[in-house]
Amino acid sequence: MTRPLDGVTVVSLEHAIAAPFASRQLADMGARVIKIERPGEGDFARGYDERVKGQSSHFVWVNRSKESLTLDLKHPEAMAVLHELIGRADVFLQNLAPGAAIRMGLGYEQLHARHPQLIVCDISGYGLDGPYRNKKAYDLLIQSEAGFLSVTGTPQTYCKAGNSIADIAAGMYAFSNILSALLLRQKTGQGSHIDVSMLEALGEWMGFPMYYAYGGADPPARCGASHATIYPYGPFRTADGKTVMMGLQNEREWKAFCTYLLTQPELADDERFKTNSRRHEHRQALEPIILNTFAALTAPQVTQRLDAAQIANAQVNDVGEMWSHPQLLARDRFCQVDTPAGKVMAMKPPGVHNAFTPRMDGVPAVGEHTNSLLAELGWNPTQIQALRTREAI
Repeated sequence: MTRPLDGVTVVSLEHAIAAPFASRQLADMGARVIKIERPGEGDFARGYDERVKGQSSHFVWVNRSKESLTLDLKHPEAMAVLHELIGRADVFLQNLAPGAAIRMGLGYEQLHARHPQLIVCDISGYGLDGPYRNKKAYDLLIQSEAGFLSVTGTPQTYCKAGNSIADIAAGMYAFSNILSALLLRQKTGQGSHIDVSMLEALGEWMGFPMYYAYGGADPPARCGASHATIYPYGPFRTADGKTVMMGLQNEREWKAFCTYLLTQPELADDERFKTNSRRHEHRQALEPIILNTFAALTAPQVTQRLDAAQIANAQVNDVGEMWSHPQLLARDRFCQVDTPAGKVMAMKPPGVHNAFTPRMDGVPAVGEHTNSLLAELGWNPTQIQALRTREAI
């Protein structure tokens, strides 16, 4: 089976989530990803928790299908190994602390002079220039800077996203930009430089609320799990103590909702509720009408009526229920992958392709591939052991 990135080699000086998420997606598509880790403890994300058979949930998620090479980059012999690997690679990806790569001689200008076909991708919090370039940036801090917290939560309390949304956004744009750079190199024969900022990545995802507040207009209000500008759109409790999420998008659905759910068709023409903007304005009057109706119905009864009215709805599942979600199981979206602690379940990458299946290889132990990679570079067992003795690997 041929995968899109078969034959592409990526050397990644990565930790935490953003760069590992990008490189894992490249590996999913067939790329060979060589992950550089610290000798001993490796990527510090390995120690975030012990939830997956004693292993970190973060690490297992974003590091399958990679080869782990341990190098102490403060040691000149280790740096020589890294440079030799980069010389054989198509892509060099890094998300070190601001300025660290350049200080180590791994900036784009430094590498491009030696390897003009190399694609270099730098991921940072704020980008490689500008007044914020040297600021430390963690996911929650970027959620704050990008305005995400200002529209997430309740009127009384900010709430962050429940996953690392800024890291994920940056990883997604690094992935797509690397794919674009590989296509561009086919046309020009030259590598290129990609500077991905977490702030700009999440800022792109904030496009709707930014435009909603365009020209000094009031920004969207924080409405918990409800929609800030469309109503009714959000969670509603039912008689059996469960919660149904539903969303009305147009006037046809509003009329059907009044008829089939509320059994009060006359409400469709109530002046307070005739348009979405009016419903949003008078949501405090409309909400008790909906809740009183739902208080006499179970969640299955509500969803059955919503489906009959062709109104979008969903269950409010917890994340553990995703492993047994009937739709994902019906579409065969899970498989098993190896880890140092044994096999675990993994979700296949989004997008079912008819020409290939994604690569779903194991999660590496720290330095698992150090010996084989050095042997590939021409080092014999005696030389490799000498490097260990000198603590370069």
